[in-house]
Amino acid sequence: MSSIATKFDNVTAIAKANVYFDGKVVSHAIFLQNGAKKTMGLIFPGKYRFGTDKAERMEIIAGRCAVKIDGHEHTTFHPLGTAFEVAPKSGFEIEVPSGICEYICSFID
Repeated sequence: MSSIATKFDNVTAIAKANVYFDGKVVSHAIFLQNGAKKTMGLIFPGKYRFGTDKAERMEIIAGRCAVKIDGHEHTTFHPLGTAFEVAPKSGFEIEVPSGICEYICSFID
């Protein structure tokens, strides 16, 4: 069984969505009681590139994706219940072959 949290209590949720790639990637931000920020969202089929400011941990809570992190030779595959991390000031390419991939992104200090 996955140890990825899929429910967060006592948070502040931002109703305005972050919309990327003509609506094919959509996320909402939440802030935990300790001030930590997370985003959670949907990625529709396609290939997308993102840059990072802070280090990130992406947890896949539904669907699947393929990821190529900057500086890495190989693409890795991430089904439901898996995660990957991206260094700060870096980037990654993510591809969803079919269906919808749902994720939770944690920003790592």
